[in-house]
Order: sequence, then C-alpha cells, then structure tokens
Amino acid sequence: MKPIIKQVALVISTFNWPSALELVLESVVRQTKMPDEILVADDGSYDATRQVVEYYQLVYRLPIKHVWQPDKGFRKSLIINKAIRQTSCDYIIQIDGDMILHRSFIADHLRAARRDCFVQGSRVLLDASLTKQLIQTGLVPLHPWSQGIRNRINAIHLPLLAFLFGKKTSSNQNIKACNLAFWRADYVLVNGYNNEFSGWGWEDVEFATRLLQAGCKKKRLKMAGVAYHLHHASSSREQLQDNEILFIETTKNPHWVCPNGYYQAS
Repeated sequence: MKPIIKQVALVISTFNWPSALELVLESVVRQTKMPDEILVADDGSYDATRQVVEYYQLVYRLPIKHVWQPDKGFRKSLIINKAIRQTSCDYIIQIDGDMILHRSFIADHLRAARRDCFVQGSRVLLDASLTKQLIQTGLVPLHPWSQGIRNRINAIHLPLLAFLFGKKTSSNQNIKACNLAFWRADYVLVNGYNNEFSGWGWEDVEFATRLLQAGCKKKRLKMAGVAYHLHHASSSREQLQDNEILFIETTKNPHWVCPNGYYQAS
C-alpha cells in the first residue's frame, strides 16, 4: 500500500559553486510536482551563494531556507543535519548542488516512496564540455541522446518500467547521497548523519548502513528520478582513510544510533 506523504523537503548540499546551484534551482522551478520546502545546506560558501538563494526566493517565490555554516573544511554531514533540523516535512529528498533534475524528479521519487525504505536514485554523468555549455548559456533540455552524456542508460526516463528495478534489498552497495530519499522519522531514528566525518567519502554509505541496521530496506530507482551530474574536479581524498575506519567501525560493531549526529548538530 502506497504511503501518504504529507510534505516533502528537497535538501541541496552546496559549497562555493553558485552557477551550478542556479542551474539546479532552475530545474526545481520546472518540476511537475514542487517540493513543499527547499533547504540549501551550505558548507561555508561565499556570499554569491546566498545571493542566488535570495534571487529564487524573490523572483520565483520558492520556499527556500538557506542553512549556512562557516567554512572549516568539508563538513557535509554536519550541514545536512543542521538543514534537516530546520524542517518538519515527513519525507526528505537529498541531492548535491551540482545535480540538474529531470522535470519529473520529485514526482518520481514520491511515487517510489515506501514505508521502512530509503530510495537510492542514480545519476547521469555530464562531461566537461556540456557542463561548461550549461554554465555559460543556462539550462537546456537534456535527454539520453544529448551530446556530452557519459552513461546514457541512466538518462532513460520510463517510469512505468521503474518497478522492474525496484526490488528491496539489505545491501549498502552503490550508495550515493547525490540522489537519495528517506523518511524523516527513519533519519531521526538513527540520529542522522555522523558528524564525526570530515573530508570527502564514506559518510553516505555509513548513514545508509545504519538505516539498514535499524530495519530499513534499500530500494533502487531506475528509469525515473533522473538527475544529471555536472562535471567537476574530484574533491580531496586526504581524509578518505580515516572516514573508512569510521565506516568499518559501524559494520563491525552495529550501533545504528550514532553518538554525534542530528541531535548534536548546532
């Protein structure tokens, strides 16, 4: 039985790429189903990002909250926790600030939502040339045959066939928080993301692992919920090993409520 979702929040994590965020918000404006609230989780950007948010608040009347923290290095887990503390919406769709959304993205995710499940969407990778074009000229329609797409299969939008890939599993493989949806109640149950993570890597996999330990299932979303990932240089992997150790601790000693997470974010 399909659950009733009272309100949905779209959480967008970002850091110092306002031109990309502008493309993302432009794709939000074009949604067939709008989110009830938009939370821009800003990990310490300069003032240009705030100006983009304020423009879309003023011109498009988007229900946006700009949640900002000082730049003290990559602290995505903490800013996501801070952002979600600002909403009472019962369903959360989380994306990165470089993900352009198919016009049915929100509607597709809402159709895929099930109780005691989180939904892992996929991403379409754009090359550097197409990304540069979009940044310079603005949003244009994207589709599986667009030049500059590296994995065209992920760009196919056939939601009537999405059920073929929607099997529920207990696997934490291929977790990517750039296109992820979950119930706020489940998020709070495991105390959200682990604030101990700093630097790029493993924070999303560790979070999903704790959801699985708490009894949730993972559901894949394919041929629906399409999102296009702008090309950019890779983030520093300097703290990847330390983050992996935190993840391994969670797998070896299941403790699905992290001690430093949602409730401790301030």
